[in-house]
Amino acid sequence: MFSLGIVGAGQFAGSFAKLWRLHPDVGDIKVTDLLPERAERLVTEHDLAGTLPSFEDMLDSGLDAIAIFTQRWTHGPLAVQALRAGKDVYSAVPMAVTEAEIADIIAAVEETGRIYMMGETSHYHPATVYARAQIAAGAFGRIFYAEGDYVHDMDWGFYDAYKYSGGENWKSTASYPPLLYPTHSIGGVLGAWQTHAVSVSAIGVPDERGDGVFDREISQFDNDFSNATALFQVAGGGSFRTNEFRRVGYIGKESRFRYFGTEGVLEQLGSVSLWQDKKGEHDVTAHLHPAPTLTPDDPALSHVAPELRDAFASGTAPVHDRSRLPREFAHAPNGHEGSHHFLADDFATAVTTRTPPPLHAWTAARYTLPGIIAHQSALQAGVRLPIPDHGDGPRITT
Repeated sequence: MFSLGIVGAGQFAGSFAKLWRLHPDVGDIKVTDLLPERAERLVTEHDLAGTLPSFEDMLDSGLDAIAIFTQRWTHGPLAVQALRAGKDVYSAVPMAVTEAEIADIIAAVEETGRIYMMGETSHYHPATVYARAQIAAGAFGRIFYAEGDYVHDMDWGFYDAYKYSGGENWKSTASYPPLLYPTHSIGGVLGAWQTHAVSVSAIGVPDERGDGVFDREISQFDNDFSNATALFQVAGGGSFRTNEFRRVGYIGKESRFRYFGTEGVLEQLGSVSLWQDKKGEHDVTAHLHPAPTLTPDDPALSHVAPELRDAFASGTAPVHDRSRLPREFAHAPNGHEGSHHFLADDFATAVTTRTPPPLHAWTAARYTLPGIIAHQSALQAGVRLPIPDHGDGPRITT
């Protein structure tokens, strides 16, 4: 049994605090946040072990592991500090926002031998799980193309989310470049295909709303792209395309995937999922649809914008294999297409057994680094750029 510190007590942290509180391999859980009242509230809501004044105090404590749920551009440096302090690390997405930060995390894992995991929900998205099994069975033939979209309009709950996390300067952080948050779209593609991107050409669309969000003069990131599209070449031949859209007239499933092979095709769209091969078309929607575990008006979701609550209330789908999960999770709230249970258990299992999780540092780099290079391409009007690769890392069976 190991002890855990949670850094950042925002909207996402509670979902995982609850699961780790239930997990038989996790002991004391303590929390820190720049706003102490948020840390105290999380401790009270989930009966945790207490708070610590700061991240530095957490690193100096006897806690075994750290879970990072802070602002998305802060993850890389915090992860390196925690690893170097002898802590195992769970990080919300993205892994980091620069090539150097990713290299630093991988170096820290290699040098310290600590566990690192990035919690990418699309790795356990039902479409990804289904496609991964079909690829393993050879049903696609040769995969040669795929698509992954993270389509989430700012009007659909994101204004409230950025106000919650960004405070009075929220507009400067709400301009976060779409391609620097690439892991939902890329993770669903590569989590099934098991390859990696080697080059990219990307196009960014400057925003025209005029409300101060995605305004380069206000943006902390000097960014005015609200929508972006990237086309990647993969090792071994083939390509995939991703879309990161923040201004779009769409309110369906925020992550959408399509996989094309010489013998079969899977299309998971807003409300229907189809498997097609040379024998015909098969509706597999029921296999890929997670039933909700909470109602939208559940008090546990009161701090989340109504438009975002579905992401925190979904259960597992029939395609998910729950047999590996602890029985304590059986009736626990889940989220993001059923992924939360698997991610929480992956980290607990990795720390307990001292074996790398499926989403270890090298996989995390392959889900994150292509977006960083894609943003650079978009800033250069789509010039094709090579994508560095850190290798496979430890071999993990998922």
